[in-house]
Amino acid sequence: MSTQKGFDTGGALQILTEKLHHWWDAIILRLPNMLIAILILVIFFFLAKILSSLLRKILRKHLKNQSVRRIITKLVYGTLLIAGFFIALDVLDLDKALTSLLAGAGVAALAIGLALQGTLSNTFSGIMLSFLPRIRIGDYIETESHAGFVHEISLRNLVLRRPDNHFVIMPNSKFIEEPFINFSLVTRARITVKCRVGYESNLRNVEALIKKAIAEKFEQQEGERIKFYFTEFGDSAIYFMTRFWIDYVRKSQMYAAQHEALILVMETLQHNRISIPYPISNVHLSKMDEDATDNSPDYK
Repeated sequence: MSTQKGFDTGGALQILTEKLHHWWDAIILRLPNMLIAILILVIFFFLAKILSSLLRKILRKHLKNQSVRRIITKLVYGTLLIAGFFIALDVLDLDKALTSLLAGAGVAALAIGLALQGTLSNTFSGIMLSFLPRIRIGDYIETESHAGFVHEISLRNLVLRRPDNHFVIMPNSKFIEEPFINFSLVTRARITVKCRVGYESNLRNVEALIKKAIAEKFEQQEGERIKFYFTEFGDSAIYFMTRFWIDYVRKSQMYAAQHEALILVMETLQHNRISIPYPISNVHLSKMDEDATDNSPDYK
């Protein structure tokens, strides 16, 4: 004959009540520390906001690179918040919990780092881009696949604003591995304009006229010269090119200079009655070709 022990409801309730009383007493004892910890978190939050804002104003006067200013202010802001969090834990006498938390955070960081290698690569690439002196916000750059103005450099992406006002978002790691051209690093650039003249033209006269017209329109600085070369004998014309220097900060200046130079070359040649031949192909028919054409059903 089996016997079944009954569940002692009264004893269980008593144990639960004692536990709740114990927790309540612990909360009452720690209440001042909890209030102080909350106050510390609030103070550090506002302190981080104020100091990062103040630092942003100071850096704006002494540091031209906007992306570097942004990275520094974010690091200061995050560091102050983390410091406030650890001080609050220390006030609550959670040293053991803090040690366990740090140990767990180390293991978690290793696992997350392995899982997010691409993201971390973008982050470190973003930091490198921010401190590179050869790329700044507002620069016009051109990669193998995109071109535009640097609109933003974040910890993950580089944002380009194309001339058509569309935005291209590129991962930092991909951008930093590719070669790129920064057109904003220089203030002067050299452009090339090509044209052709007829075989009856006086070539030395053509060279002198074009050089003079370019020099009057586009001022050349010390050490800069206008270059002129005849390049080849074409089927119906002699081809030439001229190279000269222009003010260059944005790529639109290059297009504007090429536009003006083409008009200038055209007007100079026309004013001096120098022809710009069209491509012409001469077809010579023999007597047999004429007879074959006359007897063709399509010709009749």
